Amino acid sequence: MSEDARSDQQIIGDAGLYLSEINSDGDAFEYRISGDTHPYRRILRDLGGKWDKVKQNWKFSVADPTPELAEAILKAPPPDETDKKAKDDNKPHYWGHRQRLRDRFMEQGANALADYELLELLLFYSIPRKDVKPLAKKLIDTFGGLDGVFAADPDRLAEVDTITYQTIVELKAIKAAAGRLGQAEIAEQPVLSSWNKLIRYLKSQMAHDMNEQFRIVFLNTKNMVIADEVQQQGTVNHTPVYPREVIKRALELGATALIMVHNHPSGDPTPSQADIDMTLEISEAGEKLGIVLHDHIVISKRGHSSFKEMGLI
Repeated sequence: MSEDARSDQQIIGDAGLYLSEINSDGDAFEYRISGDTHPYRRILRDLGGKWDKVKQNWKFSVADPTPELAEAILKAPPPDETDKKAKDDNKPHYWGHRQRLRDRFMEQGANALADYELLELLLFYSIPRKDVKPLAKKLIDTFGGLDGVFAADPDRLAEVDTITYQTIVELKAIKAAAGRLGQAEIAEQPVLSSWNKLIRYLKSQMAHDMNEQFRIVFLNTKNMVIADEVQQQGTVNHTPVYPREVIKRALELGATALIMVHNHPSGDPTPSQADIDMTLEISEAGEKLGIVLHDHIVISKRGHSSFKEMGLI
């Protein structure tokens, strides 16, 4: 016990700190210090504490730090409350909001956040020390939703006021990372037995693109993915496709089956007559060389269509 009339717990509490004990392993306890720890970070570190970046508090694994911490707080110069209050009064309204949003995400999960809040959370890391809620809402309004934001062309993103180059890179990197995760998921099992996963992956990559793209999923004899490649990029309503190049690439990869995919930025996944004619041409060319066309899928914001299900191949 320190010489102060207050208990050690009171001294720590009056300093704006909170101590919690956690039974981490059988009879072993760890101690956590949270609250306004910033003015006391050097003391906490000297006492053996380690900053937990995930839980945003100080962890003590060896012994209860209460007596030493209370004594160190009494010996430390008291914070200038007048200066602290002046600083608090001058803080922007959004200070503290970032930490509250982080805490809510970590404690309650992504489902506890609206789409704009999840985007706001991501923007924290490319736009420091600024209220990014208005930008998050504007991006979602401009591009029609969270999917549209991640799919947006960098030039279109750059047209939004207050967005930074770092933010554009961050958004495109997140989309690329999500694509890699989707690729890994469909690569682990035969595509024909994990059809819904394939459709989800393709929608995430193509549904909101503003221009047409034509891609092919190349498969081996066990219908496992060999490669997933974008073959052509087109305009708003047309992508040139060359059947000879499709078959040539399949032979190069040693593929025995294909799934062709393209998107309709218009939102209508109905195949055009040109889509049907091109598909039949590739199917017939592949058949002569032992390459099976399993399906041709058209992806759009409003859904998808399957040539196989429609009886077109």
